Amino acid sequence: MNPRLAYVLSVIFHPLLMPTYLFGMLMYATPNRLNVDTYSVKAQASILLLLFIGTFMVPSLVIYYLYRTGRLQDMAMPERTDRKWPLFLTGLIYTGVTYLFAFRMNLLSDTSPQLAVVLAAITLSILLVAFISLYWKISAHTVGVGGVLGVVLALMTKYGDTDLFLPLVGLLAISGLVATARLQLNAHTLEQVLAGWGLGVFVSSLTVFGLL
Repeated sequence: MNPRLAYVLSVIFHPLLMPTYLFGMLMYATPNRLNVDTYSVKAQASILLLLFIGTFMVPSLVIYYLYRTGRLQDMAMPERTDRKWPLFLTGLIYTGVTYLFAFRMNLLSDTSPQLAVVLAAITLSILLVAFISLYWKISAHTVGVGGVLGVVLALMTKYGDTDLFLPLVGLLAISGLVATARLQLNAHTLEQVLAGWGLGVFVSSLTVFGLL
């Protein structure tokens, strides 16, 4: 794989963007699973925007602040030791967003529990990555794409959502591309990439299958 393409793929499928991709896909393919099938397109877009702000923009600003204040040497976090505060703070932010949708989104009472379960799976994955990264540099990129795949697998297994078959095939292809990109950039070893993907699939599928 061309290094430039590998970099582009790493940016497009950044871990912090994966929740937005996931919820956008679910709202389009199986809106009934999130109880948004009766919502207008504008209302769904508003929910997605709120999720984007909470799961991408806020953590990104926090990471940028750490970088600007010298607490983070490189925003790409190539060294395992750089990941401690960014990952734990991101996990804390995701915990807050999950709590918001689970208990405080009164205007979205029908859809909040479903959103919160998926967010809880993502949050748990982030916190596990943060803990593992204290000792070993697991791939957050493959955890992210593996997590999306795990949610889709759980929904297909539990509810037989055939509308998710094509997204499943696409996610398998994306998983391979992202893993290859991280290896091409020498960001991770094969073991770190596979471990990340396995963690993402296992945590998200188990959580969603058991709670949603």
